[in-house]
Amino acid sequence: MRQKKREVRITNATAAAVPTAVVRDAVVTVLDGEQTGAADVSVTFLSGQRMRALNRRTFGVDRATDVIAFALPHPGRIVGDVYVCPSVARRAAERLGVPVRQELLRLVVHGTLHVLGYDHPTGQERTVSLMWRVQERYVGGMKRGQR
Repeated sequence: MRQKKREVRITNATAAAVPTAVVRDAVVTVLDGEQTGAADVSVTFLSGQRMRALNRRTFGVDRATDVIAFALPHPGRIVGDVYVCPSVARRAAERLGVPVRQELLRLVVHGTLHVLGYDHPTGQERTVSLMWRVQERYVGGMKRGQR
């Protein structure tokens, strides 16, 4: 059987400590779980200011958001970019009463699922959507597997 060629690149353009090995494992876990073939996924951690600029430029929304993901067309291969904002994740983690690391992983999983074509409605229906249930299954499995 041919080995799946997967590349996961992580860039941290913030002052936040980001567990790159854990982030890489999260992306690969989702790719494996969704039984994808060859993939090239980039995960970039941005400051609030840079995430706000990306959100404004891309979606016309003038505020920082937690995660933005793009699936890029490429024949025979999954290709995508995921952008995560640790400062927004930290505020969400405090509000939800979860560890920041868990919220960062949730956003990485969320973005990776978007790259794979998952989507969700906005508003209240978001947390009962198929994408949300799949996301939380992965996050739950990663929480149990933490050292």
